[in-house]
Amino acid sequence: MKRVAILGVPMDLGQGRRGVDMGPSAIRYGRLQETLEALGHQVEDYGDVRVPVVESLRRQGQGLGGMAYLEAIRAACLETLEVLRQMPPGVLPVVLGGDHSIAMGSVAGASRGERTGVVWVDAHADFNTPETSPSGNIHGMPLAHLCGLGDARLVNLGGPGPKVRPEDVVLIGVRSLDRGEVGLLRERGVTVYTMKEVDVLGIPAIAQAVIAKMRGLPRVHLSLDADVLDPEIAPGVGTPVPGGLTYREAHLLMELFSDADLVTSLDLVEVNPILDVANRTARIMVELAGSLLGKRIF
Repeated sequence: MKRVAILGVPMDLGQGRRGVDMGPSAIRYGRLQETLEALGHQVEDYGDVRVPVVESLRRQGQGLGGMAYLEAIRAACLETLEVLRQMPPGVLPVVLGGDHSIAMGSVAGASRGERTGVVWVDAHADFNTPETSPSGNIHGMPLAHLCGLGDARLVNLGGPGPKVRPEDVVLIGVRSLDRGEVGLLRERGVTVYTMKEVDVLGIPAIAQAVIAKMRGLPRVHLSLDADVLDPEIAPGVGTPVPGGLTYREAHLLMELFSDADLVTSLDLVEVNPILDVANRTARIMVELAGSLLGKRIF
């Protein structure tokens, strides 16, 4: 049994498509708490971090899109970080997005100042900086900022300097990269398993390598973006990319990490109910969280 703490971050400021701010509600409606309690875990829901609606920021004259919302994103991530740091020791946080920019707060907060491995399961690397990003959207930048690259206001969120070492980061399921990201990932030595490696090596070999890499670290944060799944099974995402993980591949990855008791904190992000079909994507994310936290077929 684990003590699990749910925290919502209804953020849609880091990207251009509306609706992802309703992701935490959709995941809760998909019975996340009930699913985890049925596995024997003690679950507490901490509610939601405060995030302003984009219309209020426009009225305040802060502009439209891209980096215009940096200060609001920074404030929400800082509150996320502070709430997580105040949770009792031993609690496993499950942070619900919102767009992936929330990870700048969730990873930094869940790490509690300790060295932390990050498993980034996503169709995208989110390793852009303001200089390399074609769109300027911050949800494509959180991992770079956690590794110390980018705007100082985000790099130094919650304390000066990087929060994660690039050598402690693994990407899984990637299939859409910007040119600038490729250079930064190679330069910094980040481990990347694209969908080619998933096809060639298979999920068991990748999971085994990740577990071996992360085994000696005091904390491991898994950041699960719904768009890592193939859009045919998870349509409710803002940036769908064909050719993603199948239902069974995603569950197998979670099951193998569960067997290793690897993960100490979790993000579930980028669920957009407006683009979904009958809350299918949110329900799949709940099922994957269940597999990670101990659900078994037999």
